[in-house]
Amino acid sequence: MNSGRQIGEQNFQTFVVWAASKTDDDFRAIANRGVLLRTEVAKECGFAKSALHQNPRITVALRELEDDLRQRGVLPPAVVQDPDKPHPPVKREPGRLRAAQETERLRRLEQENASLKAEVAELKRALEKHTMLRDALALTGRLPR
Repeated sequence: MNSGRQIGEQNFQTFVVWAASKTDDDFRAIANRGVLLRTEVAKECGFAKSALHQNPRITVALRELEDDLRQRGVLPPAVVQDPDKPHPPVKREPGRLRAAQETERLRRLEQENASLKAEVAELKRALEKHTMLRDALALTGRLPR
């Protein structure tokens, strides 16, 4: 059974080999908001995401890899915010969510409307057929009372 240090060393070696095997396009594919997606990195390396945070050697190597990718232009420059300056409040676009909900509701209602129109047309044909039968029976005098 391997100790925690041995597993940590194996994970670090796996990360180094993984990073060396990737091209710039591969890194671009797993980048989001200027950093590599930790979940994807861990998945491709075959260890848990927690190893990226708990193993200090992997953490440093990942930070250095991202800095190198920024210098080569693969990742956009990192945005450093002043810790004294308060963060601006996040502004959501409530209209976007509302518009998506309304679009979905409209689509559903249009489908239901088309279905009901088809059903009404079918019922009108059936009613017309029965009306003709009733008229024929009334003309022959066989209409039940």
